[in-house]
Amino acid sequence: MATIGFEEKLWAAADKLRNNMDAAEYKHVVLGLIFLKYVSDSFMEKWNELMEIAPDFAEDRDAYMAEGVFWVPEEARWNYIAERAKQPEIGQVVDQALDMIEKENPTLKGVLPKNYSRPELDKRILGEIIDLFSNIDVGGNGAKEKDVLGRVYEYFLGKFAEKEGKGGGEFYTPKSVVKLMVEMIQPFKGYVYDPCCGSGGMFVQSLKFVEEHAGNTFDISIYGQESNPTTWKLAKMNLAIRGIESNLGSKNADTFHNDLHPTLKADYILANPPFNDSDWGQPSLTEDPRWKYGLPPAGNANYAWLSHMVDKLGQNGKAAVVLANGSLSTNTSNEGEIRKNLIEADLVEAIVALPDKLFYTTGIPVSVWILNRNKTHKGKTLFIDARDHGTLVSRRLRELTDEDIRNVADTYINWQNKENYEDVQGFCKEADLEEIKKHEYILTPGRYVGVEEEEDDGEPFEEKMERLTADLSEQFEKSSELEEEIRKQLGGIGFEI
Repeated sequence: MATIGFEEKLWAAADKLRNNMDAAEYKHVVLGLIFLKYVSDSFMEKWNELMEIAPDFAEDRDAYMAEGVFWVPEEARWNYIAERAKQPEIGQVVDQALDMIEKENPTLKGVLPKNYSRPELDKRILGEIIDLFSNIDVGGNGAKEKDVLGRVYEYFLGKFAEKEGKGGGEFYTPKSVVKLMVEMIQPFKGYVYDPCCGSGGMFVQSLKFVEEHAGNTFDISIYGQESNPTTWKLAKMNLAIRGIESNLGSKNADTFHNDLHPTLKADYILANPPFNDSDWGQPSLTEDPRWKYGLPPAGNANYAWLSHMVDKLGQNGKAAVVLANGSLSTNTSNEGEIRKNLIEADLVEAIVALPDKLFYTTGIPVSVWILNRNKTHKGKTLFIDARDHGTLVSRRLRELTDEDIRNVADTYINWQNKENYEDVQGFCKEADLEEIKKHEYILTPGRYVGVEEEEDDGEPFEEKMERLTADLSEQFEKSSELEEEIRKQLGGIGFEI
């Protein structure tokens, strides 16, 4: 069975058990159990290996810690929990297991959800969810099962973001958007940073990129920060379940007011800050040294985020940042001045306009800013208008296809490498500082790329207009006939209009 089909099937089964539980609450029940099973499976895989080659070390915690495997006490192992799934005390059993794992593994301290024994959680449903995850069958291959559990966790994060819609989902950046950003800046080696990391999707995709391009994941160091305590825990679990070592700080914290990585200079930054955040605490930060390009306004954090990220970039650092489109043209409260200063400092390498409906939390279209401290094309900026990309997967949601991602990323990379690139009307355009000045430092790609040229169909303009006018007259005539027929039919049953 294909992996995505397996994930969908598991989601459908798990979601059926949700009953009347709110998606935001159910999320933590399910994701906590997936994490618990992953930790237990990883431990048991190593335990079985030691039992074959060195049984005396099977219960030696150092043998596990040395390989980055979490130590799981006997009463916290999945088999112990699964055997008690039908007992009324199953909530206490799960809470106790998570508590023991936290105590035995300091890096998980304060991370795991321990509220399965609360009265409002139906223990019958909890037992059925445990049974569901107990029956994950991927052919008896432990390593493969762990990989599947990692993908299931990521898939479920996306589904919960979709379910919560505008009421939640801030913790999750759609996978296709993350993939585009990663494919553009290509974080092969060095420090990768996300100052508003949500559930850690940028990091997961970065490591996937390295693996898919035959790189070494040990060449990447992950640094992140997240202000929401619940989301910070989701990120810690998400990275642990993928085997990704990271530094997300010892707790959740506000990046503007409590930077947990004050000396960090990143090689790559990937970020999707909260759109148009109107309450970020500017009054207490007016003298902050990060505002080298101007003081961001109190009523919108977009340029505070950009300024913070520029400050965090190393001398050859690159950033991919998702922002609402208003940031491209706004002149409100010093934002236009900051944008002008960033452009004149030659930091803005590319702007990509994306289509609407890509996010669960909002339908507004967004853009990706590519910032670069060491641009290949000095004094030049690439504009890409990809608003016509993407495929609707539901009435409210659009996804970028792999072909869309490849088209945009290849255009940027070819331009950057000075090979096989040329401007395409309606899609991409290289502009220099003088041209951007003429547009008053507005960065909306549509202003630069123009309108896509239509293919010449060989029909002379006059003949086409005559044909289209005749077609329109015919349609109007048919419309009048249809209207008259409707009147007759309604009159026949006593209705007058």
